Amino acid sequence: MLLFTKAMLRKFVLLLSALLIAAFAGLMLTKTLPYYTFEKGIHFLTTKSDETNDNPLFRLGFYVHITTSLLVLVAGLLQFLPWVARRGPVLHRQLGKFYIIGILALAAPSGLVLARFANGGLAAQVGFTLQCVVWWLCTWRAYQAARQRQWSLHVDWMLRSYAVTLAALALRGESYFMYYVLDTKPIETYLTVTWLSWVGNLVLLEILLGVGLGRYFLREYSGNLLNKASA
Repeated sequence: MLLFTKAMLRKFVLLLSALLIAAFAGLMLTKTLPYYTFEKGIHFLTTKSDETNDNPLFRLGFYVHITTSLLVLVAGLLQFLPWVARRGPVLHRQLGKFYIIGILALAAPSGLVLARFANGGLAAQVGFTLQCVVWWLCTWRAYQAARQRQWSLHVDWMLRSYAVTLAALALRGESYFMYYVLDTKPIETYLTVTWLSWVGNLVLLEILLGVGLGRYFLREYSGNLLNKASA
């Protein structure tokens, strides 16, 4: 009975997390669409100087990043839903390829471009740069593990990669909490969440991996996906 209760609790937490991420993805879509008018004086772009807004490298990096980051956020979520994985290894592989290529070739490199133009000075620039480097490396390591059929390592590194992907969600949630609840100053809030959003996610994930999160996903997939993929 206790095991059944734990299993039900895990499924509930997974469903709740999935709904939260899906809601965030929908919110980000509504906030991203106005940028595709390609106007320079709207929303986030108003925080940038005219020189930055006129820089073609910044413009390219910005539009590549906001597009691919949203897409890999959704693709990554689908990767970790067992009921999606049960549809078979083909869908899992296709989503995985899309997620990995999206980060390695587009989202992380474009993030490095944006880090160069980040508000907040050197501390923010270094924070966002390291985030993109760690994001790229975690995703690459997950890809290598899959190629070597090291499924336990693959799951762990994919979870680390997705923890960094979710920094976008954490950044906004932590910013809201610090500014409106803790009453911190805007610059203090910004510089703190620049680092906390991804470092905090990784620290939390390592704790969850230590108590068996990776083993849970591996067990969920092993009967219907990973064994087929390794056949």
